[in-house]
Amino acid sequence: MYTTHCWLSILEGCLLVALGIHILNASDLLISGTAGAGMILRQLTDLSFGAIFFLLNIPFYVLALRYMGTEFTVRTFCSISLLSVMTELMQRYLQLTVDPIFAAILGGLLIGFGLIILFRHHASLGGLNILAMYLERRFGIHPGRTTIVGDMFIAIAALWVFEPQQVAVSMVAFAVMSSVVGRYHKPPQWTREQGLGLAKA
Repeated sequence: MYTTHCWLSILEGCLLVALGIHILNASDLLISGTAGAGMILRQLTDLSFGAIFFLLNIPFYVLALRYMGTEFTVRTFCSISLLSVMTELMQRYLQLTVDPIFAAILGGLLIGFGLIILFRHHASLGGLNILAMYLERRFGIHPGRTTIVGDMFIAIAALWVFEPQQVAVSMVAFAVMSSVVGRYHKPPQWTREQGLGLAKA
């Protein structure tokens, strides 16, 4: 029963994040982390966001497997694969026209809550998420702080591809997502227990 609940929650979390990313993409906005990097590279290549996102996360599986365990790595791989497929399907079948400010707020909310669901079920969407969870477990650094630092790097890189106004509006999505993660994320029991093991390593 727990396994079914867990995987349904992961599916729901990925769906929320995929919808948030699709809304931002439809308004030519971006978000932080590996997803933001994928949005930037999407403007520079012929690859879709889903393909870029999947490829960008491959190196992070090594970090996840070494420091976070096999279970976390498998769930993260499945989450990334699900998100890649969902964004591809939404891009093909779900056409949206959304006001940029509204898109930034709604997209940030959806992504933030989707990430919380994944965090609480021992999963992530790779990249910065893996780094954030590792730093939380090893050093007690809140994921929201790591996300803010990631926001800064993505925003700077985005200025090479996006118009300053697009980046400025995207910062609303960054802030909303970080606020949601910062206010609602609480380290679950597995984080505290396994964090002790990492601290002793």
